[in-house]
Amino acid sequence: MEYRQFGSTGQQVSVIEMGTWCIDLADRGTAIRALQTGLDHGMNHIDTAEMYRDAELVIRDAIRERRDEAFLVSKVLPHNASRQGTRRACERSLRRLGTDRLDCYLLHWRGPFPLEETNAGFQELEREGKILSWGVSNFDADDLEEAYGIAERAGEDIACDQVLYHLEQRAIEHAVLPSCIGHRLAVTAYSPFGPDDFPGPHTQGGRVLAEIAEAHDATPRQVALAFLVRHPAVFAIAKASNPQHTAENAGAAGLVLSDEEIASINRVFPRGPRPRTLPTL
Repeated sequence: MEYRQFGSTGQQVSVIEMGTWCIDLADRGTAIRALQTGLDHGMNHIDTAEMYRDAELVIRDAIRERRDEAFLVSKVLPHNASRQGTRRACERSLRRLGTDRLDCYLLHWRGPFPLEETNAGFQELEREGKILSWGVSNFDADDLEEAYGIAERAGEDIACDQVLYHLEQRAIEHAVLPSCIGHRLAVTAYSPFGPDDFPGPHTQGGRVLAEIAEAHDATPRQVALAFLVRHPAVFAIAKASNPQHTAENAGAAGLVLSDEEIASINRVFPRGPRPRTLPTL
């Protein structure tokens, strides 16, 4: 497994991470084994959120005896993100996860409360050791600059921005990624395979991925993950609810693409123009 420093936290985190959206809908035992398989492969970053129904309970059972192996991240919903609401939401997540701290806590997206208020809640939680760092999710470059300014005035650091990023949606490369690099933030890419529409073998893009995969004795999905994390600031959150898929995702960490292979992927999955608003799911 390859590890990188996670933004300004100083923590070494696996470049391929484990997502848990809807993992509670899978067979419980299989989902638990999938997460434990990821830990076995060195995938130490587990991403969840209070919005993800009972995913936090599945994680609790998976890491019960292995908490110290995991870099654990959860998120507060915008309508809960007042100063006190952030505290209450975090404490609920801690109880459901069966742990005394989160390694990172994120605002899921911007909502009705001023960022200063959410930031104050994060600071209190950090002082009490209930969170070790905090960040944001679904923030475009302008929102990110605002959040960074608020944090800087408070003497704080933002750890990351979690955003949509896959081969057919590369909008973050226009402004969000450069902003994160400039401020030493990690970029965590969610839905790295796209929303249930990964390029098939009969598409031009799918054929290119398959050719590159064959050259590396890899799979097209591993090639896609390797392409996304080619940027040193980027980590990819790949959900898998069975051990086989988890092991496949982990295998992408050792895959290094050549300049020619990256150029081929760029040709069939062009970045495209910058959209007016940041795409999200």
